[in-house]
Amino acid sequence: MKPANLVLFSAAMLFLMPSGADAQFEARWLDGGSLHNWYLSTGVERERGLYSSQQYGLRWPAIHPFQDGQVAKSLWIGLASHTDTSGTEYAPKVIHNGPVGTGQGSFFPVEMKLISRQPDADVTVYGIRAGITHWEPDEIDPDLPSERMIYNRVNTSVGLTMERRIYQFANPWHDNYHITEYTFTNTGIVDGGETPQLPDQVLDSLYVHFQHRYALIRQTRYTIGNATGWGYNTMNDRFGDGIGPDYGTSNIRGHFAWHGIFQAFTYYDNLGAPIWTPNTAAGLLQPNDTSGRLGAYHFAGIAVLHADTSPGNPTDDPGQPSTMSQIGSDDALNRNNDPFNTVRMQREFNMMKSGRTDRHAYLVEPSGDFANSRSDPSMGTSGGWSTSTGFGPYSLQPGESITIVMAEGVSGLSRDAANEIGRAFKQMNGNTVETIPYTVGGTEYELTKNEWVMTGRDSLMKTFAGAYANYQSGYQIPRTPPHPSAFRLDPNEEGIAIEWEYEEADEDHITGFEIHRAHGAIDSTYHLIHTAMPGEREWFDAPEPGSWKFYYYIQAIGHAEDNDGSVNTPPGPIPSNRYFAQTTYPVNLTIVNIDDPAYEPGTFYLAKNYPNPFNPSTNIRFALPEAGHVMLEVFDVTGRRVAVLADDSRPAGTHHITFEAGHLSSGVYLYRLIAGNRVQIRKMVLLK
Repeated sequence: MKPANLVLFSAAMLFLMPSGADAQFEARWLDGGSLHNWYLSTGVERERGLYSSQQYGLRWPAIHPFQDGQVAKSLWIGLASHTDTSGTEYAPKVIHNGPVGTGQGSFFPVEMKLISRQPDADVTVYGIRAGITHWEPDEIDPDLPSERMIYNRVNTSVGLTMERRIYQFANPWHDNYHITEYTFTNTGIVDGGETPQLPDQVLDSLYVHFQHRYALIRQTRYTIGNATGWGYNTMNDRFGDGIGPDYGTSNIRGHFAWHGIFQAFTYYDNLGAPIWTPNTAAGLLQPNDTSGRLGAYHFAGIAVLHADTSPGNPTDDPGQPSTMSQIGSDDALNRNNDPFNTVRMQREFNMMKSGRTDRHAYLVEPSGDFANSRSDPSMGTSGGWSTSTGFGPYSLQPGESITIVMAEGVSGLSRDAANEIGRAFKQMNGNTVETIPYTVGGTEYELTKNEWVMTGRDSLMKTFAGAYANYQSGYQIPRTPPHPSAFRLDPNEEGIAIEWEYEEADEDHITGFEIHRAHGAIDSTYHLIHTAMPGEREWFDAPEPGSWKFYYYIQAIGHAEDNDGSVNTPPGPIPSNRYFAQTTYPVNLTIVNIDDPAYEPGTFYLAKNYPNPFNPSTNIRFALPEAGHVMLEVFDVTGRRVAVLADDSRPAGTHHITFEAGHLSSGVYLYRLIAGNRVQIRKMVLLK
């Protein structure tokens, strides 16, 4: 399965195909809300399982670049004793899937599919597909309780089959978490088939163990320090474990993490990762990103929403997970598993059932004053710490199963708050004692920079409370209206023609549409620029002449009476999900020809080709304000690149290139010029 609507332009590329050791396995993305993450058919998302970077996935807010906070996950299964198909007994038996090992030979993917409530929207700019890249659904189910859902089934070498259903929601008050329902069944199937080889086995003293390794956040990795990219400075805390504060939660228990102090960074206090002087390595930050904004204000974690008491008792057991602890991320146990080494497996099994231990964050800072802590979160390790979550012991007769439900979410300060508070902190020359005023919900508060960062913990707890309410309701949260099925933008000299498509049958469920626009970057502030009636399907936007780099999204707006304010959702109209009708490629107004009297030397221009229409060749001219690398490409209307006319360094000034198209068919083509962070596209017609 390949992604649909693949964005051609690397600057806007948000998702990549599987690569590396796990390329033989399937993968799917959940990217229909503000939290985007990938999932592997092997049952867990190991380190570098999809891409070569350690920090990859768990992106929030995903509209902004490089918001990745995930390093690795693992799923281990342990038994006090196990007899395999050859009659060999192991006591204990432990099999690994992650955080490093692939699980090959122990975990056997059987099925993986992505189900969506409706198809993706066809989003185009200049006729080229330019929407957020979504993984093409395997099935469409209008009655799906969530916006999207991944179903995954995996057999294991010990005869325990795992099924997981991963739900993502479009409701904007519930779109920053994913809920995973795990069902573990004693099937006796020990390979990738459907026939039980151990049909009569009893799985006794069964433990299921998860690890989560967070590193928040990828964009600030090289600015604060490379080691932050593997979680060296990550702080891990818990709630609902009966050991420390619950932070206002009830009925749930779990772990959460944030970007802690990195002692090697001494320029200013790095809690929240303020960006004063950006390190532009790997293109994670731009040189002009010097406002001081907070770059890592995120809190990420997991919450256990339910765990069966036993196979015959589906009531929630608050004693599960029985193990809530932490493990050194580079601990020897986290290397590749040897499922035949009983000495090593005994150490692993002991860790899986080690119980609820002291919390990592309080081992680092016993006072609990994390806003003012200067202690080292790594505690002398080379890789920092990962969360440890173990369920068990369970005993499963043939055919019996247990269910575990967890939510994984990310939250924190709003982006605007992170920008303004970070800017104020820089203006105060890094003063960690002076308070910063900021208004939330109409009330002004004054907190220090670090106190503001730590309020993200409360936001995450509210996120988990919403996930719990959603699960308890049977996923009956107020639903969003369907999104437009198409969103097309076609610029010309006068403005931008905008069209969209919507099913007439759904018009009764909406009050109309709202079009939002940002200027300069995809993650700039968006402003409502037009409200349309339910029956409208087009509009013409006329921004200021000479402007460039506009981004748009459109939403259908539901009726207020269709949202009763239940399940942690404020009452009022709910919009459709913006991520399905969002442009990721900039829309530029066509600007004047180089020969036009309005052209000013020393500016960036792409001229109209001449002649146009043409056959078989045409001339293209452009102007550069300074020397630099230039890319001039030609695409057909499907987005397929048909020619590269320039890919080299050029001096400042005007340049002339002839495009020979004798080998191409008649039709409309687009030519695109990229120079630094400047981009412009024009149309031309080949007429034979």
